[in-house]
Amino acid sequence: MRPKTSHGTSQTHTAQWLLADADGQVLGRLARDIAMVLMGKHRPTYSPHYLSGDQVVVINCEKIRVTGLKAENKTYVRVTGYPSGRVVETYADLLARHPDRILSKAVQRMLPKTVLGRQMLKNLKIYAGPEHPHAAQQPKPFEKLN
Repeated sequence: MRPKTSHGTSQTHTAQWLLADADGQVLGRLARDIAMVLMGKHRPTYSPHYLSGDQVVVINCEKIRVTGLKAENKTYVRVTGYPSGRVVETYADLLARHPDRILSKAVQRMLPKTVLGRQMLKNLKIYAGPEHPHAAQQPKPFEKLN
C-alpha cells in the first residue's frame, strides 16, 4: 500500500509573528529573508497554492543600508495617474520621506506576481522607528535564513 501524502490547507495553517530589526541590515539580503518567510519556504509544510507563510513586523527601517553606489544612483519610479504624472525619486529622497516604502518595494518585487503574492504582502508590517503596535501578538525574533 502506498503512503499517503498530506497537503496542508489555509485552515490548518497557523501563522507565527516574527519581529525583524532592520538597523544596519543590508536592504536586499533582509528583503530576501522576509520574502522567503512570507511565502512559507522556511517551513517543511510549504505549499505554493495557499498562504503558508508567517506575519513579519519590521522596525527601524529608516536605518537600513545599501552597498556600493546605490545610495546615490538608485531611483524609484511611480505614476500618479494624472497626465505626465511620472515621478522619479532617488533613494535618499525616499528614505527621508517614506523609509518603509524602500523595504516594501524590495520585498514586493521578490514575491509572486499573483493574487497570492498580494495576500502575502499584507502580512508584512513595516515601521520607521523602534515602536510597533503588535506587542499583543508577542512576535518572536526574526532569524536570518542563511
